[in-house]
Amino acid sequence: MTRNRFGHAAYQVVFWLVVAIILFYVLFPFYWAVKTSLTPAGELARTALDWFPDRPVLSNYLEVFRVQPFGRNLLNSLVVAVGTVVVSLLLSAPAAYAFGKFRFMGKRPLMYVILAVSVFPQIAVLPGLYAMVKLLHLYNTWAALILSYLIFTLPFTVWTLTSFVRQIPTELEEAAVIDGASPLVTLFRVLLPVMAPALATTGLLAFINAWNEFLFALTFTSDNTARTVPVAIGMFTGASQHESPFTLITAASVVVTVPLIALVFMFQRKIVEGLTAGAVKG
Repeated sequence: MTRNRFGHAAYQVVFWLVVAIILFYVLFPFYWAVKTSLTPAGELARTALDWFPDRPVLSNYLEVFRVQPFGRNLLNSLVVAVGTVVVSLLLSAPAAYAFGKFRFMGKRPLMYVILAVSVFPQIAVLPGLYAMVKLLHLYNTWAALILSYLIFTLPFTVWTLTSFVRQIPTELEEAAVIDGASPLVTLFRVLLPVMAPALATTGLLAFINAWNEFLFALTFTSDNTARTVPVAIGMFTGASQHESPFTLITAASVVVTVPLIALVFMFQRKIVEGLTAGAVKG
């Protein structure tokens, strides 16, 4: 008995030690960004190794919105990210229903083709996307970014939702068919409410990917009309003669990260349900 208690105590110590290391590894960069963003530019070199600035200031955050229209960049990122999520879910939900519940010729090869699209690096598909965007006269617009972001969000959402749909009991579909519901009615009125946790999880992850994307946003925009925040942050280098670019970059990074943290906290219950999905509550 004593040996078992000692082993259990040792396990608890190791477990919480690992948790502490992981939390430190994940949270420390964000903490350091917040600390740097509150440091006066002239004191950054002197207080680089301090845990907190002696005289925290908010001037760096004000400077972010002064040196360029960062509010417009935030709006661009919000519209593009939300648009990408909406289009991705609208397209992937019917596709996941078909892949998860129907049998048809070429189903497995088609799924692997969709997955293969996400394997290619962004730089490999960039020339073709650029030619398509120019052909459709979408350059420097929200639509160009939404269209290009679907390249990496659609495969992810289709595969994730397909795995979830496969685990939904067929009794739900059969009951809808008996009531005379068509496949589309079954999808939107019966299955989508059950898929809410998976939709929330995949939608949030797709939103984060679209919000943080840099290469396509840099290539398909030329000014602040459609320029998103990752590209705007890159433009802060040398943007102001009075503030350190590094303090501006960290301040802007904190501004961009806070909405993502808020979204995670708002949908944390749905996210957990989506990640542990596999049973239907009845």
